[in-house]
Amino acid sequence: MLTFFKKYRIFFIVFFVLSAIILTLFYNALKPKKTLKIYNPADVNPEMVDTTVQFIKRDHTIDDFSFTNQNGKTITQKDYEGKIYVADFFFTTCPSICVPMGENMAWLQEQIKNNPKVMLLSHTVTPDIDTPEVLKAYALKKGVIDSKWNLVTGKKEAIYYIARKSYLAVKTTDSSELYDMIHTENFVLVDSKRRIRGFYDGTNLEEVKKLLEDIKFLSGEE
Repeated sequence: MLTFFKKYRIFFIVFFVLSAIILTLFYNALKPKKTLKIYNPADVNPEMVDTTVQFIKRDHTIDDFSFTNQNGKTITQKDYEGKIYVADFFFTTCPSICVPMGENMAWLQEQIKNNPKVMLLSHTVTPDIDTPEVLKAYALKKGVIDSKWNLVTGKKEAIYYIARKSYLAVKTTDSSELYDMIHTENFVLVDSKRRIRGFYDGTNLEEVKKLLEDIKFLSGEE
């Protein structure tokens, strides 16, 4: 038997190498390729979506916007043109979910700081309190890199509309005030074509790590 294997050893070596190559090719061909869903208002919990857009099932994109950041600079969609970015809603005096959200966004900033394709965008839902000066103090505490992460304030109705009509990420309250908002823990992933590609629990680091993997996937894809 040993003599037989020695006699045909080259054949067996070639056979096993070819078999390994063929199996690898089949595995790669049959393995499902990673994809990221494109979200539209009809795909999301209606509580998060303005009634005027809840019916939209395709071609949803983030609307144009204009807000003021922590440095008093006007930030518009032009500053995010061609970028992948993560958006969220918060307020600086929030004692609950904003605390881990802020920590996890700061962690995410550290991971993407050298990736020129990626930025971050945080909107306050209490613009009457969170002036640019207040946002600047918060930014300094969080180690915000101005070129990567904008903390923005503006007119409450403008923030309300962008939150519910574009990012699909904020609930309304039972208050009679028209533009009263309850922000959620959602981090919203937006691609370079202004389409929503994912929602992640910003209070959960494991979810934010998944978000980072999806950012890397989009960065390589685009």
